[in-house]
Amino acid sequence: MLAWNEYAQIVVALIVIIDPLGAIPIFISLTAAQKDAQRRRTAYVASLSVAIILIVSCFIGEWILKLFGISIASFRIGGGVLLLLMSIAMMNAKISSAKRTDSEEEEARGKENVAVVPLAIPLLAGPGAISLVIIYADKITGVVNTGFLVLSCIVAAALMWGALRLAVPVSKLLGQTGINIATRIMGLILAALSIEFIASGYKVLFR
Repeated sequence: MLAWNEYAQIVVALIVIIDPLGAIPIFISLTAAQKDAQRRRTAYVASLSVAIILIVSCFIGEWILKLFGISIASFRIGGGVLLLLMSIAMMNAKISSAKRTDSEEEEARGKENVAVVPLAIPLLAGPGAISLVIIYADKITGVVNTGFLVLSCIVAAALMWGALRLAVPVSKLLGQTGINIATRIMGLILAALSIEFIASGYKVLFR
């Protein structure tokens, strides 16, 4: 079994990469034309989709890597670099282009249902979150540890649902400045995690 601090690292990493508070402004923007009931349903479907995407990644991610002949060490370095780029964007209080681009956001404004695309993927459970889950899934072994990873994905998705469900009052309470501060702190944590992944990948490749 993993140590308690390793369990805590998994939970914190997932929450940081999903960034519930940072997703609030774009969620409000994309659901501006929706009524309260529609907005609540969008939040629920998006969070459920995030949980499903991350859990599926836990079990088939490594298999996909093997299918393309990609070693987990190389994937750790690549995933670490991706997470590092995303953390830099977060520390600048911006949404990384790895999560969404301006053209994708503009296209999404014309859609009636934005819960799955672009909210769940790629905004919330994007390449960074999926990479993170695959790296942790390879790192841990045993039913208990795998079960905890799945539980961590559910917890992260539940927190996301809570943030989106209370998006309007939270946005009014914190304001854009408060959300930016929280996003920058999360970006700093993510930067440290990304360096750990890159370093662990180098240790294996250049042993």
